[in-house]
Amino acid sequence: MGKGIPLNDQDRIPWLCNLHDILLRDVTSGQHVILACSALKKVYRDILIRGKNGAPPKCDEPGKEGKPTEVQLLVVYLSGSFEVISGRLLKRKGHFMPPELLQSQFDILEPPSAPENFIQISVDKSLPEMIAIIMEN
Repeated sequence: MGKGIPLNDQDRIPWLCNLHDILLRDVTSGQHVILACSALKKVYRDILIRGKNGAPPKCDEPGKEGKPTEVQLLVVYLSGSFEVISGRLLKRKGHFMPPELLQSQFDILEPPSAPENFIQISVDKSLPEMIAIIMEN
């Protein structure tokens, strides 16, 4: 992304599988975990929950079978208009994602929906309001 090229599934899936493994390790040890990442597609969120078992078949390792080890996940979907998010992105200095890639993010976005475990919060809310909503869930 830093080079101005949007990531594709091939780039994201191994990274998401690694995040699942880290989440699983920490949750299994009794920790509560907050992870901030752009899981823009449902399949990405499935990978965070199930690891490689949530990924498309090409990601699975041959010979690895069995029941998926799932992580309980609450997705906090921060929703906002392109204009608002673009305006905020333009104010960032030194961020890895150039503003020119924002449209590609909106193009692939699959907002969470039932039966996914999620809450939707508008980015127009203040940070204390957002935190209060998250803590209620």
